Amino acid sequence: MIDPVVREFTAADEPAVCELADIARESIREARGGARWIETHPLPEWTNPEVSVLVADLDGLVVGYLVGRLSSGDVLMVDEVFVLEEARELGFGDALVEEIQRIGRQRGAQRMEAEALPGDRDTKNLWERAGITARLITVSVEL
Repeated sequence: MIDPVVREFTAADEPAVCELADIARESIREARGGARWIETHPLPEWTNPEVSVLVADLDGLVVGYLVGRLSSGDVLMVDEVFVLEEARELGFGDALVEEIQRIGRQRGAQRMEAEALPGDRDTKNLWERAGITARLITVSVEL
C-alpha cells in the first residue's frame, strides 16, 4: 500500500510540473470541450504567491499536481488537477484534494469549486469522492 505524499510546490519542481501540464493538456486536446478549456486556461504562474500549487510525490518523482486559488474572497477554486495515468488509483488525486481543502479552510475559504470536462469520468469521480457536486453546466457550440 502506498501512502500518497503531497507537498507544496518548490522552484525545483517547475520542470517536472511543466512537463505534466503539457501531458495533461495533450490528453484533453481532443476531448469534448478540451480545446476550449486549453484556450481559456493558460499555464499557471507556478510561483505566483496568490496561487497554491501542490505536487504528488512518489519516491522523489513528481507524478501529479493541483493548482488552486482563492477567488471572490471566500471561494477556493481548483483550476487544475492532474495525476499521471500510471500513478492513478493510488490515492494521489484524493490526497491532493484533501490538502487543498485543508489549505483553503486555513485561508478562510467557505466553498470549493472545480471543473470537469464532459465525459471525463475520472475527474468527476474525484470530485464526487470529495463531496463536490455539479451546480452549473455550461453548453457551447461553434458558430
